[in-house]
Amino acid sequence: MAVARVGLVVHGGRPEAVGAARVVRDWCEGHGIRCTDIDVWRDSEPRHRPREELAAAGDPDLIVTLGGDGTFLRGARLAAENDALVLGVDLGRVGFLTEVPVEDVCMALDAVHEGRVTAECRMMLAMRASCPLELPEDMEMLLRYGRGPLLPPTCARPDCAAGGGWGIALEATALNDVVLEKLARDHQVSVGVYVAGRLLASYSADALMVATPTGSTAYSFAAGGPVISPRAEALVFTPVAPHMTFNRSVIAAPDEPIALRLLDRSGLAVVSIDGQVRGMLHPGEWIGVYAAPRPLRAVRLGPTDFYGRLRERMRLTDAPAAAADGDAAPLWPLSTPAPPDLAHLSLPPVRTDAYPLR
Repeated sequence: MAVARVGLVVHGGRPEAVGAARVVRDWCEGHGIRCTDIDVWRDSEPRHRPREELAAAGDPDLIVTLGGDGTFLRGARLAAENDALVLGVDLGRVGFLTEVPVEDVCMALDAVHEGRVTAECRMMLAMRASCPLELPEDMEMLLRYGRGPLLPPTCARPDCAAGGGWGIALEATALNDVVLEKLARDHQVSVGVYVAGRLLASYSADALMVATPTGSTAYSFAAGGPVISPRAEALVFTPVAPHMTFNRSVIAAPDEPIALRLLDRSGLAVVSIDGQVRGMLHPGEWIGVYAAPRPLRAVRLGPTDFYGRLRERMRLTDAPAAAADGDAAPLWPLSTPAPPDLAHLSLPPVRTDAYPLR
């Protein structure tokens, strides 16, 4: 695709990200492409809604993120609004989302501009709620702790300000997860969980989350949830520290929505979307989480080795058994094309020695 407008999301706290941003701006200037910094905030200024950010940037068709997975999530929030491509430049420590080493950013931009990339689709989550989500005025002061201004509360989509029994459709999408969590340390949330319109169970827990396959390696993983291939489509429900025997994750099909209703005896709860607090629920109120109509389109320069990245990021090579076993041979020889009975499978490419950009 020929790039016409670039939106730049930068981790301003990292000097290497600030330096890489200058490189991206210089590349854009050399190609006659408009480049605008987006999702920029100062301590004295509020953050803006995605539509406002994109309009100010002229609706970019490519969003470049410079940072780790958290910065990528900031870019994904914006890209989901107008179906833009996202290119993640890796400056993080435990990243699963970013694609390109910082030293190769110009080559990656060349590849995107010349159409030598693919777009990997990642499932996202959308939301409805029994009422608009709001935050108390002093909530930002309590939750901030050096993380910058909070995002504004989610609001109803203009085309669905009143949803009746189906709830209000919110202007909110999540690439990783939607979490309903307790507000007070000494009071758990009591929540009725509904899967595909049927009551599954009522939980008393620290939090309850609905994650995507992409988010299965984030908070869901830390809470004991399963690791799921990002190529899959599913909703992963996981309770966090529940006071009940059944503490397992439940994996729902992409067309099976999951609803969380705060029970009358529960304390207050906050709703976080991709780690950002976006609203509060009172007893009797609910949120519904379901697969978004459109996926995120992430730039990929070659086949994604998710399991190799999982092995590296989780340090699975440090296991004593791995050290004792030595270098494992491949299950099948990969120096020749797959035979006909394996041709439909997703296997590593025959050539693994060539980096896609070089």
